[in-house]
Amino acid sequence: MADLREAGRALMVRVFGQDYMDRRDASTNDFNAPLRRLSEEVSFGNVWQRPPLTPKLRSMLCLALLTALNRPHEIRVHVNSSINNGCTLEEIREVLLHTVLYCGLPATIDAMRIAEEVLKERGLLT
Repeated sequence: MADLREAGRALMVRVFGQDYMDRRDASTNDFNAPLRRLSEEVSFGNVWQRPPLTPKLRSMLCLALLTALNRPHEIRVHVNSSINNGCTLEEIREVLLHTVLYCGLPATIDAMRIAEEVLKERGLLT
C-alpha cells in the first residue's frame, strides 16, 4: 500500500498542486488521517491511475458528478484541478451546461457560480 500511497500523492500534486497538498498535510490529524490515506491509496493511487481515461477526462467527470451530488467544496477543488489537467474554460462550461439536463438547473447554477469564482481567482475570467 505504501507504493499506492506514494503514487497517489504524486498524482495529487500534479492534479491539485503543491500548495493544496501542503495545506492538506498541515491539516491532517489523528482523526482524519485514515480517510486521507484511503483517498491517496485508492482514489489517486489506484482509480485515477487506470487507463484508458486521462486525468483531463476524469476531471470533467468529477465536475459533472459533484454537480449532481451538490458538493460545492469539492466542485471548487475540481474546477482548479480541471484547469491543471488541461481543461479549457469552454470545456468546463460545456460540462456544467450538460449537467442541466441530468442534475437540474439549481444544481448547475450553483456549480457555475463556484466555477466562475475559481476562474476569476485564477485570473482566467474577468
